[in-house]
Amino acid sequence: MDHECDDRAMLPDWDGRAILLVDLDAFFASVEQLDHPEWRGKPVIVGGDATKRGVVSTCSYEARTYGVRSAMPASTAARLCPDAIWVSGNFARYKEVSSQVMQILRDESPYVHQVSIDEAFVDITPTPLCPEHPVLVAQRIQRNVADLGVTCSIGLGASKAVAKVASDQDKPQGLTVVYPGREKAFLAPLPLSCMSGIGPKAQQKLTALGLRTLGDVASADETLLKPIFGKNARMMMDRCSGADADEVGSGEPAKSVSNEISFAQDLKDRHDIEAALHTVCAKVARRLRLKDLKASGVSLKVRYGDRSSRTQQCLLAHPSDSEYEFFEALRPLLDQVWAEGMSVRLIGMAAYRFDGEQDVQATLFEDDGQSQQDQKRAQLDELARATDSVRNRFGEKAVMFGREMATLDNLTGSSSKNPHDYKD
Repeated sequence: MDHECDDRAMLPDWDGRAILLVDLDAFFASVEQLDHPEWRGKPVIVGGDATKRGVVSTCSYEARTYGVRSAMPASTAARLCPDAIWVSGNFARYKEVSSQVMQILRDESPYVHQVSIDEAFVDITPTPLCPEHPVLVAQRIQRNVADLGVTCSIGLGASKAVAKVASDQDKPQGLTVVYPGREKAFLAPLPLSCMSGIGPKAQQKLTALGLRTLGDVASADETLLKPIFGKNARMMMDRCSGADADEVGSGEPAKSVSNEISFAQDLKDRHDIEAALHTVCAKVARRLRLKDLKASGVSLKVRYGDRSSRTQQCLLAHPSDSEYEFFEALRPLLDQVWAEGMSVRLIGMAAYRFDGEQDVQATLFEDDGQSQQDQKRAQLDELARATDSVRNRFGEKAVMFGREMATLDNLTGSSSKNPHDYKD
C-alpha cells in the first residue's frame, strides 16, 4: 500500500487497469459547513430529530469525535454530542454539489459509475493516447474537488473491490494507492467488515468457521463459503483476493427504485397508513418518470412497533410509472401484513422489473371496460405529469396533496443517501 506522492520520478510504473473510488467526506455535513462558514470546526449532524425516532444521515468529523455515526438513532447522537448543530437537510443543494463533482470525474474519464450521491467509481487506466500516471490523475481530482469547497477520499487499485476498500483506509481527504500485484498483501490482514458484501450476519457465520480476515476468505474452500454466499461464493473469494474484474460502465441499470418513511409516532389508523403508502408511491413514481422507467412489479414493506418487518409483492397488469396504479396494487397487500390495532413504525414500497417482462395479472380496474380503463389511466397520467412540471420548476413542495401534508407532520426527519432516494 502506498500513499500520495507528488514527485513523478518516485512513482512506480503502473501496469494494468486503474480504478478509482471517489468518496466525498462527510458529504452532507461538509456542504452545510461550506454554505455556513460559521459552522466550520463545529459538530454538525444532518438528518434525524433528537425528539423523534430519526437516525443520523451523516455528521461532520467534529461530531464523530464524540462517537456520533451515520445510522445512529438521533436520540443517542444528542446524548453523545449535546452541543451539535442539527440540520434536516437540503437535498437540492447536495445534488447540485454532487453534480459538480461528477462533472470533474467525467472530465477525466468517460467511464464513471456513480453509485450514490457521494460515491463513484472511475476507470482511469493509462492508454497510449492518455498515458498519464493514475496517481497524478487522482491527485488532480482531489485538488479540483477541494476547489469546490468539499473534500474527498480516494482509493486507487486495479479492481473495484480494492479501490472501495482502499478509499476507507485514510479519511478525510486521503489517497490510498494499491499498485497492481500488491492486492493480496493489502487485503489479506483486513477484517471482514472492510469488504462490501460481507454484512454482519455473514461476518458471524464466517467467524464461527474460524475465518476472520479477508485473506482467510480468499484462501478458504469454496464449498465452505457456498452456504453463506450461495452462487456468489466464488465472486466473494475473488473480491477478497483482489482478483475481481468488474468493469466500470457509465452506470448500471436500476434493478429497483424504492422509498420508505419512518414515523415519529406509530400509525394505527388505516386511513393514516394508506395516506403514508400513497406518499411513498408518489415519490417512487416520480423518480421512475425522471428516469423514463416503467415497472412491472411492486412490493410493500411494513415495519411494526416491535421493529419486526413484513414484505409482500405483486406484478402489475402492465408496466407503469403511476402512483395511483402502484397504490391500487399495494392496498390489497396491506391486508396481508396489517390488521386493525397493529402499530406501524415504517412503511415503504419498491418498483422493479424494468426489463419489459410481464406476467399479466388481473387488471387494476377490472370492473371497467377497456376504454374506461384507458381513459382513467390517461387522466391520472396527465395529473401526474402536470404536478411533475410544477415541481420541476418550483421545487418538490410546490404541489402537495392533503395525504402528503398529513404524513409530513409525523416524519422522523431522517434522510437517505441511497442513490434512488436522493433523486428528488
